[in-house]
Amino acid sequence: MAQVVALVEALKAALKSSRMTYAEVARCMDLSESSVKRKFSRREFTLAEVDRICSLCDTDLSGLLQFMENRDGRLQALSAAQEREIAGDLALLLVAVCVLNRWSFDNILEFYVFEEHQLVRMLARLDRLKLIELQANNRIKLLVAPNFGWLPNGPIEQVFLKTIQQDFFAARFSREDHDLIVLNGMLSAASNAEFRRKMERLAREFDLLNREDGGKPFEQRKGYTAVIALRDWHYSGFANLRSDRSGSDGR
Repeated sequence: MAQVVALVEALKAALKSSRMTYAEVARCMDLSESSVKRKFSRREFTLAEVDRICSLCDTDLSGLLQFMENRDGRLQALSAAQEREIAGDLALLLVAVCVLNRWSFDNILEFYVFEEHQLVRMLARLDRLKLIELQANNRIKLLVAPNFGWLPNGPIEQVFLKTIQQDFFAARFSREDHDLIVLNGMLSAASNAEFRRKMERLAREFDLLNREDGGKPFEQRKGYTAVIALRDWHYSGFANLRSDRSGSDGR
């Protein structure tokens, strides 16, 4: 019941954030305003109705679930200094990535070359940073919010960007469980904004699937990395063919 209450409260907050009134919701759902208020007071919604209200707020079910869980005050980001502490220690960064992907203590010990005492010390450091709570018998409780992320252009993102540039795209993407889609086109500002919103939704869906699969046996899961990006860019090989009128330098 507590989860239902939290979900409805998150739905109310989403409406408020979107400046949607009960009257507007009623019109869109072909109901009376009193019926909508009654549904909120009794917390009686079908999944289709929740999905419909999410659409009115320009979000989706995965976004609503993240918004709901964000309200409990869990960590959404580290400070730059905290990120530098992790980025400066490759082993600690590796362990941080593992716990964020819901690896257990035994999973990490089995897969990597750490001694038990080394791993305990690194997990204790992550505990101090409030990423996790290291519990009895070395159980790991993740404390971050669903929308937790590294700082944009921060110390850890810089480490991963170097790896992506040097290693990630060196793959052929020829396996059945791999995919690479490269698109090129010309968009208006409005279309650009719409596409970026859809990218954000796709990223939330990836995070939601990752969280859901966290409860499955370790041997049924594999590590995947998705890169979702959009920028104005011109192929440098065409630089000598552009006229002075082209404007953008493509950086």
